Amino acid sequence: MGLTMDNDRFWHLIEQARRLAADPTDAEEVAGHATTLLADHPPAEIIQAEQVLWDLMAASYLAPLWAAAYQINGGCSDDGFDYFRGWLIAQGRATFEQVINDPNSLADLPVVQLAAAEGWDLDGEAVLPIVWHAYRAATASEPPAHGFTIRYPELDPEWAFGFGDRKRIARHLPRIAALYPA
Repeated sequence: MGLTMDNDRFWHLIEQARRLAADPTDAEEVAGHATTLLADHPPAEIIQAEQVLWDLMAASYLAPLWAAAYQINGGCSDDGFDYFRGWLIAQGRATFEQVINDPNSLADLPVVQLAAAEGWDLDGEAVLPIVWHAYRAATASEPPAHGFTIRYPELDPEWAFGFGDRKRIARHLPRIAALYPA
């Protein structure tokens, strides 16, 4: 009986990709290694990884995290928030879980501190299609359409304000606000 791609196996794959990366904070490099590693799995497992990925995207669909991403990247559209969460997934399970439980803890990460100092955006767009690319590499065909579902939660109404409101951000995310002053 074959294994299934569950949350633990997906995170193990991301950790393997991070170990292979010269810079494990570089989401694009991690995504490339993750794609290569995932392509070595049976096609059914590759497809299962898509659901795991989008379940993580849904778990991180949080207004406080969006507000933090807005500060870090100097603005954050819907797509930009997807790419930021892709970056967060590429940072590994421990960081992902820490940050979704406390988005303000992003300010403690050296890569975020460096991004603030250098004016870099944190973007992991390359993480989102890793399953598609792995499936293509493994089978030379496109994955089946609609092989996953996305169930985003409702955003917390307490955060229904413009994320450019520096006073509110300073109250809700003081460490992020200090790292990214106006």
